[in-house]
Amino acid sequence: MSIATGTGSGTSLPAALLLVGVLAAVMAAAWLMVRQRRAELDRREERLTAELRRLHSQEDELAERTAESQRLRGELDELAAEQRRTLERAAGLTADQARAELVDAARTEADREAAVVVREIERRAKADGEQRAREIIASSIQRLAAEQTADTAVSQFRLPNEDMKGRIIGREGRNIRAFEAVTGVNLIVDDTPGVVQLSCFDPVRREAARLTLESLVSDGRIHPARIEEAYERSRAEVERLCVRAGEDALLAVRVGGPMAPELVLTLGTLRYRTSYGQNVLGHLTESAHIAGMMAAELGVDPEPVRRAALLHDIGKALSHRVPGGHAAIGAQFARRHGESEEVVHAIEAHHGEVEPRTVEAVLTQAADACSGGRPGARKESVEAYVRRLERLEEIARAHDGVAKVFAMQAGREVRVMVQPDLVDDLRAQVIAREVAKQVREELTYPGQIRITVVRESRATEFAR
Repeated sequence: MSIATGTGSGTSLPAALLLVGVLAAVMAAAWLMVRQRRAELDRREERLTAELRRLHSQEDELAERTAESQRLRGELDELAAEQRRTLERAAGLTADQARAELVDAARTEADREAAVVVREIERRAKADGEQRAREIIASSIQRLAAEQTADTAVSQFRLPNEDMKGRIIGREGRNIRAFEAVTGVNLIVDDTPGVVQLSCFDPVRREAARLTLESLVSDGRIHPARIEEAYERSRAEVERLCVRAGEDALLAVRVGGPMAPELVLTLGTLRYRTSYGQNVLGHLTESAHIAGMMAAELGVDPEPVRRAALLHDIGKALSHRVPGGHAAIGAQFARRHGESEEVVHAIEAHHGEVEPRTVEAVLTQAADACSGGRPGARKESVEAYVRRLERLEEIARAHDGVAKVFAMQAGREVRVMVQPDLVDDLRAQVIAREVAKQVREELTYPGQIRITVVRESRATEFAR
């Protein structure tokens, strides 16, 4: 028992010593870490102290600069007051008078800057609007398949042989007199071989006379009683053809609502009428298609727009019998036969005689301009064309500062070259607006005319 106890106490002593050594090493390591941490904190404190001293120094410097700035501002105020007093003595003006002149100068400069800003805003809005309108119009016209040549009224009738002229004239001219009395159309028989001419201001009456003459020539029996019978049949046939043409136009443009028979008949008579060489019924059908497509692009109900565009020139069928412009005549005729106020207003406003107040009126006006102004749609005499171009150049040349004027693109653009030393940018814009306004007021033209004012400066030198 004593041996086991001696062995146990001999084993525990080295272990205790080992434990004490480990604890001492740990404490030494901890002490070393504490010293290192304290040294690091001391260094950080020194850095913070140095940074604080630097900030205090910058604050003192800033205070000195602020004081210096206030002192300089005071000196500047004194110098400005002295300069103002000197200027008052030199100019003989009081401060209030000088201030009024400065205010006027500032107002003028502000007006000029405002004009520049307004012009820029107008330019951007116009560019965006023109781009959108150009896309809508181009899309509508591209989707429309229309003839590119203008129609002309037929006023000649070909005969199968020359002997037929004598039979048409009759003994002592009784047949031709009876023909003219019954139809109201002048029949011109001249030396042109195989041709006679029908002359009448009313195209429907002229068409009835043509059918009458065709029936008489094909039958061969020409005498006054026969002429009256043939004319009655021809007039009924023309009326039937007019009604059929009006109904075909309604179906072509997909006008869904009912329309008065008088409107359909009058609309159909326009197949025999031309305007600047363009068939009026074809123009109305084409305008209705364009207006409907533009309305669809804008999210507007296309039905009333197509209806208004189809009827906008219906007054041309009545203008030779009723005094007044065809827009007002057509509006009254449409109102009398039950058309809605939207359609009536679009008819009366399509030429600008009445200010357009609805979307239908604006689209009808635009479609009318597109159909009448497209290339190949209409024609005019050479004399009228030349006079219009000459007047365009005269209007632009009458303004001060204009150097040269050129009417270009068949009169669809007027290019005005101004002198840059006499006309500034704002004045150039004013000239463009004034020329456009005067052209709208004085001239009649299809489509639109673009006025371009060019102001440029050139510097030239020679290297020798």
